[in-house]
Amino acid sequence: APARDPEPSNKRSKAAPRMTSLASLLPPVKTTPLKRIGQTLQRSISFRNESRMERATRVISATVSNPSSSMTRRDSKLWSETFDVQLGATQTLSPKELKRQEAIFELTQGEQDLVEDLKLAKKAYHDPMLKLSIMTEQELNQIFGTLDSLIPLHEDLLSRLQDARKPDGSTEHVGHILTDWLPCLSSYTPYCSNQVKAKALLDQKKQDRRVQDFLQRCLQSPFSRKLDLWNFLDIPRSRLVKYPLLLREILKHTPNDHPDWQHLDEAMLMVQSVVADINRQTGESECQYYKDRLLYTEDGQRNELIDQSRTLSCHGELKNNRGLKLHVFLFQDVLVITRSLSLSDQPVRYQLCRQPIPIRQLDLEDLSDGEMRVGGSIRGAFSNNERS
Repeated sequence: APARDPEPSNKRSKAAPRMTSLASLLPPVKTTPLKRIGQTLQRSISFRNESRMERATRVISATVSNPSSSMTRRDSKLWSETFDVQLGATQTLSPKELKRQEAIFELTQGEQDLVEDLKLAKKAYHDPMLKLSIMTEQELNQIFGTLDSLIPLHEDLLSRLQDARKPDGSTEHVGHILTDWLPCLSSYTPYCSNQVKAKALLDQKKQDRRVQDFLQRCLQSPFSRKLDLWNFLDIPRSRLVKYPLLLREILKHTPNDHPDWQHLDEAMLMVQSVVADINRQTGESECQYYKDRLLYTEDGQRNELIDQSRTLSCHGELKNNRGLKLHVFLFQDVLVITRSLSLSDQPVRYQLCRQPIPIRQLDLEDLSDGEMRVGGSIRGAFSNNERS
């Protein structure tokens, strides 16, 4: 519909199909302004003595005292609801252009949500746990990784996208902004590569009663939106893999003769390459982590195929026919069957319970979706002298 259509905005917005928003995927939970987080945590966290409570109040209040960092409610409205009809009355927007504007708006809103979540993770989780000595600085550095470095990166993109908006709310060009900014995503490599270690340490620290209590009370507080700490720490990775989809949507609704098309096409190729490279390096890091966690009960179990593996196709827990839980790793060229061992104050280790099996020695059978073989087991696949 033309942008200068005098009909009410609720009718005009029907011309623009709703696009899936990252924020809309989350349950509609009432949020609390960031400046009130101190009040929320102060009421919910209990300590053994009055001096401890006073210290908690000072610490948490200090982390959220900046009014400029207040967190607003998630805004899932459409771009068409923000378009100023009076200022944009000189132009007529086609249905395709409306979809393009919605896609650009989704990109911008996602950046704003991401910046807010990253700041929240630091101010409501990292800083209080450090100042209250709930975790050591070294442990928090391992869990939060390079999260701090991602905040200015996304603030920069958000600022550029907002500056590109015209007074009526529409945006004509974003391609040049993206081609200039996308190389910055290389900063994600150390963050994503650290995630497997971060998750393992966080799971380990959750066994600590003080950590468990702090995180549980945060989860019950409105500011968390029912998301736990790991959800916040994983948001950057989720955002990273969504960039190709967001750019593809903008490009899809940009005419081939539009001045922005060439830049967007270039940006699309760039983001696919960057994300693929980060995925590769993250996969190698995950593979190395689990290789380092393997425990060999005898030297004969060591296998050069494990040492040479740079990728881990999949891993997970299975049960044999006696109900024993086994953790199986499918590396690049070898299958490794282990038992997980939980050692005190250490991440889980994986003890090999048989000789590794080279992939070339395996018989693979492709089962149809939903098909299940009754009576099958891991042990049933081995000969008697191979069973442990």
